[in-house]
Amino acid sequence: MPIATLRRPLAAVAVTAAAALGLATLGLARAETPTDTLVIADKIDDIVSLDPAESFEFSGNDLLNNAYDTLVELDPTDLGPLVPGLAESWSVAEDGVTYTFRIREGVTFHSGNPVTAEDAAWSLHRAVKLDKTPSFILTQFGFTPDNVDQMIRATGPHELTIVTDRSYAPTFFYNCLTAVVASVVDKAEALSHEVEGDYGYEWLKTHTAGSGAYSLRAYKPSDSYVMEANEDFWRGAPPLKRVFVRHVPEASTQRLLLERGDVDIARKLTPTDVEGIAGNEEVAVTDEVRGQIRYLSLNQKVEALSNPKVVEAFKYLVDYDGMAGSFLKGQFMVHQAFLPKGFLGAIEDRPYGLDVEKAKELLAEAGVEDLQVRIFVRNDQDRLEVAQALQNTWAQAGIQAELRVGTGAEILTDYRARKHDIYLGDWGPDYPDPHTNADTFARNPDNSDEAGLTGILAWRNAWPADEVEEITDMAVLERDGEKRAAMYGEIQRLHQTFSPFVVMFQRIEQVASRRNVAGFSAGGSIHSAFYWNVTKE
Repeated sequence: MPIATLRRPLAAVAVTAAAALGLATLGLARAETPTDTLVIADKIDDIVSLDPAESFEFSGNDLLNNAYDTLVELDPTDLGPLVPGLAESWSVAEDGVTYTFRIREGVTFHSGNPVTAEDAAWSLHRAVKLDKTPSFILTQFGFTPDNVDQMIRATGPHELTIVTDRSYAPTFFYNCLTAVVASVVDKAEALSHEVEGDYGYEWLKTHTAGSGAYSLRAYKPSDSYVMEANEDFWRGAPPLKRVFVRHVPEASTQRLLLERGDVDIARKLTPTDVEGIAGNEEVAVTDEVRGQIRYLSLNQKVEALSNPKVVEAFKYLVDYDGMAGSFLKGQFMVHQAFLPKGFLGAIEDRPYGLDVEKAKELLAEAGVEDLQVRIFVRNDQDRLEVAQALQNTWAQAGIQAELRVGTGAEILTDYRARKHDIYLGDWGPDYPDPHTNADTFARNPDNSDEAGLTGILAWRNAWPADEVEEITDMAVLERDGEKRAAMYGEIQRLHQTFSPFVVMFQRIEQVASRRNVAGFSAGGSIHSAFYWNVTKE
């Protein structure tokens, strides 16, 4: 049932949009979307929580990116340079650890409460103290539940001072502050719903208390949500009054709704669906390169897979171009480095291509014959198609591959326990800085089973990362942007050569929309979706 109470006019809009979706599914009369409302068909059943201190899933972050502001932000029209958010300016002292943010005056939360430096400090405090999954984005700077009150302080009504434990690259710190976990929450509103000292956590799991372009007005888990424009938004009121997002898991249904005009945007069409609407003059498809990469990883605890020549052989046993040009066409591009295109220091080197004969030679040099492996893969159609293609290619080199298929939870449980042979999956960045992927692909502080570093992909694959860990630790401290970018280029080239990872593709999101819709951004390779820049003619 709805968790947030709807105002009567908004309820009518939500019902109208929902009815349109239902009627289209049944093949009944078409219902146009309201002219002041953006209606989106998407898959949103991955939402676990709407508390910015806990949200770590794509769909939840899309919603929160439009409900909250952060101190430092990104411009949806130019996803690159950082721009002022609730902090109109910022600086770092000569000591390299003391940061000062000037909070803009005159901004209010959706509740009408003024935004202050105390709200910003408290929001970061609660994220660290709640210690939910994304808290590491903040705690990696030395903040702990015991010291965060002293290290992050409001030093004036509109001045925030943050002291980190080391002198990091300033861009690294600022980039992390654009993450959803760093959202500024309305302290008074959240605490008015506090239960047993939970900082308003239970309430914020299904409500919002931000200052962003939209506020949440209705939310039905795994079904839909409705957002209403913040007319007092400090950047100016959004062009559209409402955003209605509906969970439509079937791509074919999303396509039907879009073609009928019952939704404005469809975000999860298959390549077949995209090809099918190519001749429809009422719709358009925009390709947006995202930050997700698809990769294989070879568990170094499996003796046969720990031989460097065997690892290299697998890098030549992928039909990169063949898959990208057929069943993945339009939705993945070949990419062979752990930093997605769009990140500082990303490279586009492609040192590997399909070469079965070379792979056979490498396997022979390693003394490996009749190799049998299991590919651990989630039960998603596009991943299964990749796994089956690999299975066929590997057979040409004498490798017999069994598919170990399961739910996301099942496969990830085995992967995090280092029980896999070869894992096929996707990885998305947690914040728009190169360290987000370098930290997991190119660092492994303790390779022992007892360490339990399940969040580190190098650890999951029992790879010590000896060739890259030292330079990775140095790169996060480098204050010169050009030098830092060059260091990440070197790290990736070493990683391509020595690691047991076979990075294959980077995702392209094909956003299909009605021709009268403009300004939507899915967030590019480094962020989440923006609704507040969308217009309808």
